[in-house]
Amino acid sequence: MCGLFASLGHAPDRARIDVVAHRGPDGSGWTTFEAPAGPVALGHRRLAIIDTRDCGLQPMADATGRLHLVFNGEIYNYLELRRELEALGLAFATGTDSEVLIAAYRAWGERCLERFLGMFAFVIYDAAEKRIFAARDRFGIKPLYYAATPAGIAFGSEIKQLLGLPGLPSGMNLARVRDFLAAGLADHSDETMFAGIRQIRAGECMTVEAGRPWRNDATPRRWYAIPPHGTLDIPAEEAAERFRSLLADSVRLHLRSDVPVGSCLSGGLDSSAIVALMSGLLPGTGAAVNTVSACYAEKSVDERPFMEAVVRATGAVPHYVYPRAEDVFGRASDLTWHQDEPFGSTSIFAQHCVFAEARRAGIKVMLDGQGADEQLAGYHGGFPYHLAGLARQARLGAVAATMLDRRAVHGASLGGQIARFAAPFLPGPIQAAGRRLRDGLGPHWLDGDALRTVGPLPNGYDLASALSGLPKATDIATLCVVLTFSANLQMLLHWEDRNSMAHGIEARVPFLDHRLVEFSLALGSRHKMVGAETKHVLRRAVADILPEPVLRRQDKIGFATPEQTWFRGPLKGAMRDGVEATLRRFPDLLHADATRRLTGDMLDGRRPVDFTPWRIVNLGIWGERFGLSL
Repeated sequence: MCGLFASLGHAPDRARIDVVAHRGPDGSGWTTFEAPAGPVALGHRRLAIIDTRDCGLQPMADATGRLHLVFNGEIYNYLELRRELEALGLAFATGTDSEVLIAAYRAWGERCLERFLGMFAFVIYDAAEKRIFAARDRFGIKPLYYAATPAGIAFGSEIKQLLGLPGLPSGMNLARVRDFLAAGLADHSDETMFAGIRQIRAGECMTVEAGRPWRNDATPRRWYAIPPHGTLDIPAEEAAERFRSLLADSVRLHLRSDVPVGSCLSGGLDSSAIVALMSGLLPGTGAAVNTVSACYAEKSVDERPFMEAVVRATGAVPHYVYPRAEDVFGRASDLTWHQDEPFGSTSIFAQHCVFAEARRAGIKVMLDGQGADEQLAGYHGGFPYHLAGLARQARLGAVAATMLDRRAVHGASLGGQIARFAAPFLPGPIQAAGRRLRDGLGPHWLDGDALRTVGPLPNGYDLASALSGLPKATDIATLCVVLTFSANLQMLLHWEDRNSMAHGIEARVPFLDHRLVEFSLALGSRHKMVGAETKHVLRRAVADILPEPVLRRQDKIGFATPEQTWFRGPLKGAMRDGVEATLRRFPDLLHADATRRLTGDMLDGRRPVDFTPWRIVNLGIWGERFGLSL
């Protein structure tokens, strides 16, 4: 996992790779070329994971000297691909997966993407054809941004590398800022919250011609098709066996490393399953799994009892960190700089602390459980879509039984379930009216003059699916597709990439092996939600290796921090000041009085705390750190 930069037409500027030195503390490289469209620059910062010798430094050329690569990520099946390429007559000078990647492109062209099992974002310059090829992995695990201007195009691993390019508009993208404030959405579109900066999305690639004058006509195209969803009907036992086999093989491949490997452990089902499988794969090596976990004194969000159960069952070596409220604002500016864009809650701060502890413990690669909730409908917000699917099948008895189970297990009232069941399927204007009633009478906090210019408030999943060309979420199958390719997962991967890279750590996500994701998405909803239980197939698949308390958990904390306690206690004054700072920096963006009333009601205990106050405060921190204004 590393940082890359590439540009065509712009004056080569090595500072644009050095600004992300944190992504690659183990080495750097820079190469320039001349082409009819203008100068070509390739830059790289290396985090050495596979074959840590200097022979793995990039930009890396193939044996012919024609192809030049900058690459961020890991190709986990590089050993198998190397043997296949050697059978074709290709020779290798290093033990890196990077050399395998460039050789695969030489042998198979763009079709090599279909053979890769891993996470990747890379740029290859073909010096003979004067052509740039850029690509991103199937699920967007590794980032790849670009900015095209009348002068040329540039690519980077982080947004900050592209800021200030000649011809690039400055300022914020109001439409995407509105989505973030109103619905907590980010990374649900190819656009970012910075004007003029876009991302190559998950499963996309781009070809840029450098052999002719620059025309600014290059656009990404999809190389990975959205897989079939909800079509596979197999017995529960077979589904669990296949899921276990696929997940275990993914974990096996994700353990390939020449540096120490550990795991994040939240105490939830997903990370616990990974730790248990890692432990089962390590016997005979003399190694134990090192885990890193965030804990709190507040019992409502503290998952340490579950973590300790996993540690006892697996013999893991635990490392615990206790994120402190008093550190939130002290680190907020730097954390926002690393994230590039405002982020939705202080849980990102807690994750930052976990990776800081991993670095202190000398762990350079961390496995994590991201991706399971999205492909398996693990969020409780999926129950309305599950009920809708049952209702369409005229399974009214199952609808009633599910609601009763949820009342018994989760304490969800029948009236509340019915309201949430209906809400996603009401017309947009009615949904918006309901949100306004919920937020209180009078002016809405998002009724600032600036935001009124970008249209009505969005429905989160509908907007995410529309901007991504995905099917609308109407049942569990389509919901899982939207969550995986547009809504939740893309944000989670963004936050994890920046938090891990801020500490020079590679984060790996075994649940996003494409073989496993394609199998999970294909499974029908009866393998995902059963009564009040989520992720049914995963629970059956790992039933013999997880402690019973973890296996039978039905709550969903979701790596949360005790925000309500923090915001009404030690951070109350800082939160009020942060709201005022945002209102001053961005006048006319929000309705000031309504914003103060809404956030004041939450901070003073007149209504429950949600993520809204932090989004408002962090928007101001982002604006200050990056010098943004309306």
